[in-house]
Amino acid sequence: MGLDQLSLSPDHIAAASLSALPQIGPKRLTTLLAHHDPQTAWAVVQGRAKPDVVVAAMLRASGLTDLLRHRATQDLQDQIVRRCKNTGIQITILGDKDYPNVLRGDLAPPAVLFYLGDLNTLNVRRVGMIGTRSATASGRYLASHIAHDLALNNVCIVSGLARGIDAWAHRGALRALETQPPIGRPVGVVASGLDVVYPKEHNQLWQDVARHGVLLSESAPGSPPEAFRFPLRNRILAALSEVLVVVESRATGGSMITVDEAQKRDITVLAVPGSPRNVASNGTNLLIQQGCLPIISAQDVLVALGLDHRRCAENIYDSRQRLTTSDEHLVVTMVGSPFTLDEFVIRTNLPLLEAAITLGRLEALGWVVSNSGWWEVIEIR
Repeated sequence: MGLDQLSLSPDHIAAASLSALPQIGPKRLTTLLAHHDPQTAWAVVQGRAKPDVVVAAMLRASGLTDLLRHRATQDLQDQIVRRCKNTGIQITILGDKDYPNVLRGDLAPPAVLFYLGDLNTLNVRRVGMIGTRSATASGRYLASHIAHDLALNNVCIVSGLARGIDAWAHRGALRALETQPPIGRPVGVVASGLDVVYPKEHNQLWQDVARHGVLLSESAPGSPPEAFRFPLRNRILAALSEVLVVVESRATGGSMITVDEAQKRDITVLAVPGSPRNVASNGTNLLIQQGCLPIISAQDVLVALGLDHRRCAENIYDSRQRLTTSDEHLVVTMVGSPFTLDEFVIRTNLPLLEAAITLGRLEALGWVVSNSGWWEVIEIR
C-alpha cells in the first residue's frame, strides 16, 4: 500500500494514541479497550467522558488520572498520524477483521498491533527462531541454514530481529526467496516503534523483512527500545510460533523468557545441542536436559510440525566457498568432535606451521571455528 493510500480510521488513531501514553502498558490498554470503544476510551483519559466502573477503579488505583489528562493531547494524535503516514505503518485492533487469527485467542493478545508489510504472511506454518546475541560462527551458520531450509518448505521464520541468531535466521530465510515460490516469508516482531530501528545496523534487514513479509510491534511509532518492552515483545514472538527453536542461548536472558512464554502456551520448544565448552550453548543444553527435543537440521523441525519432507529434499543453501579436494579431505578427517592444534597435526600429518595456517584459512572460509584453544568443524548437515 502506498503512503498516499494509507488511511487511518478515527478508532485506529485513538487506539494508537492510547498505546503511546506513559504507563499505559498492554494490560491497562487491554482493560481500557475491553470496556470502551477506542474513541470513547480516548475521551475518558482526557476527562471528557465518564469511565466504566472497572476503568475508573484502574485509573484511581494507579494514580494516572491527572498524568493522562495532561498527556492525552491533540498534538500526540497528530504526531502518531504523521509518523504512520511518513513510514507506511498500519494499525489493527483486537476485534478487527484483519487482526491475526493466531493472536486472537492468546493468553495476552496485544490490544493494538502496528505493522509494516502483509499480515497474510502469517497464514502458513510458522517457526520461531531465537538465540543469543553473542552467537558463535557455528550458531550463525546453523541458524541461517535451518531457516533457509524451512522457508523452502513454505514455513515462515519468526524472530525478534536482534543481533546474533535472530538476524542470521532471517538472512537465511530471505536468501530462500531467490528460489521459486511457495516460500515461507519472514516475520519480525520488534520491541520499539516500527520507525525506530534497533539495532541501527539492522535497518536494511528491517526493510527487507517488511518488504517480503511482515514486521510487527505493539509499541506506538516513536517508542524507543526500552528494556521493559523486550519481554513483552517475546510473548508475541512465542504466541506466533507453532514451534520454537533455540539455536544458541545462555542459561538466562531474553531467549529463556521467550521459552517460558512458549511453555505457558504449550508450544513445542526444540533446542540445538552444543559443546559443553561453549558458554553460548549452556541454555540449549540445559533445555535438552529438562526434556526439550534436540535438533540438528530443518528436517527435525519439519517432523515436529508434521511436515517431514526429507525424502524430497533438494539442494541446500550454503554461502561458503567450496573447498578444494585436499581441504575437503582435511575437514572430513576432523569431523565429529572438537580437537586441538596438536591433534590436527597428528591426524593430518601436516607440519605444525602449515597446520596452523590451514586452520586459519579454513576458519576464514567458515568451515571450522576456534573456541578457547579448541577447534571444531562447522557441519550444516
